Amino acid sequence: MRRIYSDYAYGPGPRTNCFWDESALAFDWPEMDGDARADLCIIGAGFTGVNAAISAAQSGAAVIVLEAETPGWGASGRNGGFCCLGGGLPERAKLTQRFGEASARAYHNAELSAVSHVADLLSTYGIDADVHSDGETQLAHKPSRMGELEASARDFERTYGKPARILRAADLAEAGLDGPFHGAVSIPTGFALNPRKYIDGILQVARDLGVRIMARSPATGLSRQSGEWHVVTPKGTVRADKALIATNGYSSEDLPDWMAARYMPTQSTIVVTRPLTGDEIQAQGWTSQQMSYDTRHLLHYFRLMPDNRFLIGMRGGLTATPGSEARARANVRKNLAQMFPAWAEVEITHQWSGMVCLSPKFLPFAGEVPEHPGLLAGFAYHGNGVAMASYMGHLLGRLAVGERAEIIPDAIRADPGRFPLGRARRAVMPPAYARFWLQDL
Repeated sequence: MRRIYSDYAYGPGPRTNCFWDESALAFDWPEMDGDARADLCIIGAGFTGVNAAISAAQSGAAVIVLEAETPGWGASGRNGGFCCLGGGLPERAKLTQRFGEASARAYHNAELSAVSHVADLLSTYGIDADVHSDGETQLAHKPSRMGELEASARDFERTYGKPARILRAADLAEAGLDGPFHGAVSIPTGFALNPRKYIDGILQVARDLGVRIMARSPATGLSRQSGEWHVVTPKGTVRADKALIATNGYSSEDLPDWMAARYMPTQSTIVVTRPLTGDEIQAQGWTSQQMSYDTRHLLHYFRLMPDNRFLIGMRGGLTATPGSEARARANVRKNLAQMFPAWAEVEITHQWSGMVCLSPKFLPFAGEVPEHPGLLAGFAYHGNGVAMASYMGHLLGRLAVGERAEIIPDAIRADPGRFPLGRARRAVMPPAYARFWLQDL
């Protein structure tokens, strides 16, 4: 494997003390041992890979999923639990200019379908994932951003055909959103959940469908031989008609070489408090369970969970070392105290980090890998993978069993391009973060 961070970033250190692990099911996953044959071999057992496995298996395909650690170990098992619109960061006008009006509309319809897809999975299979929040709310962190939010509300209504609710600063306390904000916009699409309960629920669905899921079985080699894909692990090889790369921010530059520089992992750090008392909640005035985020480029995302714990996250360190991890966690705690001063002394019980994955053109990628017959990939969900990774996995699973590539919107099937500097591309992030920090002041 050739990865762009140090080994620490891909080891247990960043996810130690992840709150979601407390609700994880105790699956007994086998390891890959010996050789095997499948119709589809999936590398990565997160939202993308497991949804793809379910879709392909429902069509009768024999599916093997290889996971380097344990299923749900990466971003799928350690994110903030926001099932919402997103997956990319495209400007609507530029998206239309590049791909045309119909393709831009297909992209936005996919965002809506992604949220519905997760909701349907939870309902169909009776997965209790602690769902809450009526859509999502974005809050203006300074007065000048309120005008931008009002414009975004109008754009939301034009793009998605749904109403958006504008809240003035004077309305926030009554809405249970009291804090250092200057207004907000709420949209009615999306919900919050426990991502561990969700991924464990669909893992059980996949296993019931006969999908073979292998833990502690990293893919160390990938090659095309005699019309089939050979995926090598430390203890055996899977031969398959088709293969799917579903490793997102935990990808390797050489699985396959086409992946090199087409994705950028960057850390996001989350802390969770102990359960707050009713008096503490009232003292701060944040009584809503609405999933929320602010208008910063280096945004904060936060929500009050059903058990009255408060979760807040933000972009973390850029170097992925124990020292940078400690600084990132301390920074989130400091920001929590500044934004919600009534909770400044509340105990933080859990804190962890994971990789968000970006692409050069700020769009997710899902589809066939060019010049690699039978090889598919899905990655770069830009911090909104609960919905989009799940839906793209679902479509990739359908693609793997013979459906037309056009089921995936043009904007998502397009080559994501390459970041400059190759394996040294993380060097572009510090100046970008510095510029964002200045703009956020």
